[in-house]
Amino acid sequence: MSLKECIVLAGGFGTRLQNVVKDVPKCMAEVAGKPFLYYVIKYLEAQGFTHIVLSLGYKWEIVAEWLTTNEFGVKISYVVEDEPLGTGGAIGYAFQKTESENVFVLNGDTFFDVDTNSLLDFHLREKAEISVALKPMINFDRYGTVELDRHNRIRAFNEKQFCEKGLINGGIYLINKSVLTKYPLPRRFSFEKDILESHIGDTKIYGLIQDSYFIDIGIPEDYEKANSDFLKFDL
Repeated sequence: MSLKECIVLAGGFGTRLQNVVKDVPKCMAEVAGKPFLYYVIKYLEAQGFTHIVLSLGYKWEIVAEWLTTNEFGVKISYVVEDEPLGTGGAIGYAFQKTESENVFVLNGDTFFDVDTNSLLDFHLREKAEISVALKPMINFDRYGTVELDRHNRIRAFNEKQFCEKGLINGGIYLINKSVLTKYPLPRRFSFEKDILESHIGDTKIYGLIQDSYFIDIGIPEDYEKANSDFLKFDL
């Protein structure tokens, strides 16, 4: 079986959730009786991943301890940032634990029910360096929008503003590891700002629309919604 690897960015502090979730990394916020990370791992397991690398930071020991008390049907490794590296630095640091040429990356505080095999097929077919799973949304202002050309190449990442409808970056990427060696980058950098936005013209960045369940628990309202939604899911 070929290796299918994913990095989960799970070092977040959860500043906007401090009123409802205290003293744990954001990915460990309890949702419907289980840490949110449990649902992310079960999703990746169901999608056929063979190796998950958790990128940890804030209170990483809580996640490490939790992993010792749970069994999953997928190999799980982790790396710990000794200082915040930004999303880009965290991805680059976690790459050291992966073997594949193309590695999936997702956020540990977001659940987007993407068909990852379709994203992989798309990525290889388009010969993309980065592929982004895009979610159609209506009446929103929390996210910036993404514009595609007729060949599904991303031509713009727009700033947050109210939109009646549009595509958002769903936070699931498939990245050819060579991308992070193409440009002179500091140890700490933002994947979104310093790669996706700054190098949109000279990097093959493609977007695949996936209109499936999406939730980001980063604000209390959506955290509460996840608590009710996940009670209904068979995970």
